[in-house]
Amino acid sequence: MKREYEEFKVRINALVAKAQKAPEEGWTMQDGTSWPGNNPRDHPGMIQVFLGHSGGLDVDGNELPRLVYVSREKRLGFQHHKKAGAMNALIRVSAVLTNGAYLLNVDCDHYFNNSKALREAMCFMMDPTLGKKTCYVQFPQRFDGIDVHDRYANRNIVFFDINLKGLDGIQGPVYVGTGCCFNRQALYGYDPVLTEADMQPNIIIKSCCGSRKKGKGINKSYIDKKRALKRTESTLPIFNAEDIEEGVEGYEAERSFLLSQKRLEKRFGQSPIFIASTFMEQGGIPASTNPASLLQEAIHVISCGYEDKTEWGKEIGWIYGSVTEDILTGFKMHARGWISIYCMPPRPAFKGSAPINLSDRLNQVLRWALGSIEILLSRHCPIWYGYKGRLKLLERIAYINTIVYPITSIPLIAYCVLPAICLLTGKFIIPEISNYAGMWFILLFASIFATGILELKWSGIGIEDWWRNEQFWVIGGTSAHLFAVFQGLLKVLAGIDTNFTVTSKASDDEGDFAELYVFKWTSLLVPPTTVLVINMVGIVAGVSYAINSGYQSWGPLFGKLFFSFWVIVHLYPFLKGLLGRQNRTPTIVIVWSILLASIFSLLWVRIDPFTSSSQKAAAVGQCGINC
Repeated sequence: MKREYEEFKVRINALVAKAQKAPEEGWTMQDGTSWPGNNPRDHPGMIQVFLGHSGGLDVDGNELPRLVYVSREKRLGFQHHKKAGAMNALIRVSAVLTNGAYLLNVDCDHYFNNSKALREAMCFMMDPTLGKKTCYVQFPQRFDGIDVHDRYANRNIVFFDINLKGLDGIQGPVYVGTGCCFNRQALYGYDPVLTEADMQPNIIIKSCCGSRKKGKGINKSYIDKKRALKRTESTLPIFNAEDIEEGVEGYEAERSFLLSQKRLEKRFGQSPIFIASTFMEQGGIPASTNPASLLQEAIHVISCGYEDKTEWGKEIGWIYGSVTEDILTGFKMHARGWISIYCMPPRPAFKGSAPINLSDRLNQVLRWALGSIEILLSRHCPIWYGYKGRLKLLERIAYINTIVYPITSIPLIAYCVLPAICLLTGKFIIPEISNYAGMWFILLFASIFATGILELKWSGIGIEDWWRNEQFWVIGGTSAHLFAVFQGLLKVLAGIDTNFTVTSKASDDEGDFAELYVFKWTSLLVPPTTVLVINMVGIVAGVSYAINSGYQSWGPLFGKLFFSFWVIVHLYPFLKGLLGRQNRTPTIVIVWSILLASIFSLLWVRIDPFTSSSQKAAAVGQCGINC
């Protein structure tokens, strides 16, 4: 075992050394020909088995785990569907080569931080009761390399430690794209094993208040028969016994339910071996199969045209149609009646890296928000999709909240600008209200405040993490979310795909969190900057007006100033990101800020544009009479 491990380590080190710097002419193979993957956009499918080839065994006779490199075929003019297409290709390859019953999805920038994570996931997936209904076990995302104060809320503590915890008590957390262990059968579009309670109609009263009173019992044989019919009508594969004889043992009783090969190929694609693997609920491959033929079939299932006229990306696998394919994929599973589990071991299961400078973080949030808008405007929108399925009402509401949140950027922009308008026009943001209306107003805010306190107490989140989340909600809402709404409308309704590029403008000295202080210009910075400038101008204008009007105007001014300062405090991390450095504000910024503030103050006192000419003349006349 030690010898095989040393050989494996040498191979990996060699690959890492080669990957450090690619030659200008591209890679060449041993026979001198060019490596087919030199062009990342145009190359054939490639599979290389690094470990476990031909059922290799260690010195103790145990089968070695397989380590396989897969590069799906890429051709110009084909739609490859980015990450979702790559994940679907990996599903098919793994089904042909090993066909494990469970899959683990981890992003390339994540790593194992807990060696017992998979065992904890298997405790749920292999549970005799819940395992047959569990489509995936989701772990929270944890990150390295984030500054102590988490300026841009990269940890997403509120989402991972409050929202997903709450969903775990309904039908399960949403799929977040990484750190997730899947049941392979759920990815194939199969229905879960339903109990008597699950077979009852999923009505609103049951979703909110629990099950209805039991009427006539449902025969267990009827449940099993209905499940069998459901699988055979739409999903059960058929295969040629001449191709894989031993793979069909034990399934003779179900042959009468199998559909034609043509219909199954229309669903899964033209690969008898892959179709046969989807029928094996416990995984595994026939013992008599030839590894060379399996490898050849694996190359076939990752070809560009394999998914044409099939249901890949529509009903099975990772679902296409959104840049946030994770939300869409999990939603389709929950709509079929599957449940998901949120697993939070004391030691984080996986850790990864996060974009920590302002521009990169905003572009990440823009991608997430754009994906939500794409789902909102698609046929898979949770508002109207899947009412004939078994999605619980509260789970549906959670999914609706997941896709409509970018639209809140429009009223948020209005509320961030209103305080400055109040200071410029002399009008107050809150009108006079009666005692009865005031009571409801106070009760509303008290309930919101109490909800926040309870969430903090139950989840164990600190005030600082909660405050960072509130701040970045305003930052993202006034920038990335707003852009996502308009970009999504252009993309879905008009077919115009707009990209916002990021160009690096400056860099800081090397050191801890050096990337945090890098300033990169992007269009996403414009709206929050405008909100900041307007509120600063409003504060200068309000203070100047109060100085010019006398002591009686200072009382109402403090209420108006509070709201503007509240907006600026929420945007403070964004302001620090604009300045570029954490504790070293450039001198030129300070000088220009003082100069501009002084000019605006003097101009406002001198011009006072919101006072009409007649009022000014009357004031001058009154001053002359008094004199």
